[in-house]
Amino acid sequence: MATISARIERTPYETHLSTDSQVVVSDEPLDVGGQDRGMRPGELLAGSLAACTVITLRMYADRKGWPLESAVAHVNYASDPETKRSLFSMKLILNGDLDQDQRARLREMADRCPIHRTLENPIDFETILVE
Repeated sequence: MATISARIERTPYETHLSTDSQVVVSDEPLDVGGQDRGMRPGELLAGSLAACTVITLRMYADRKGWPLESAVAHVNYASDPETKRSLFSMKLILNGDLDQDQRARLREMADRCPIHRTLENPIDFETILVE
């Protein structure tokens, strides 16, 4: 996987996230001093889960030859500073001529995407200050 770089300059909170070939803007809303030019970091995190989920479902349905026309994941992310717990709540919409067994299996597969698995397991961090 590519290294993601984040760069912020003088514009309050506007941050450019980049790989070698892509750029995404993250920001904060106007009411907290941002310019509202991109998603908040928590929204990007929820978006990563949503994107990974529907990509996983597309791959699985294609491999099985199932008639999944589209998959939509609506993800809400909330964090409780007191308990230090986070909650991702997902509403999944599966469109296509799928039978109940296929729908149930795709529901199971939604929780097996790599981002979901990463978020549900313990995570370690390492931060190195470069001189």
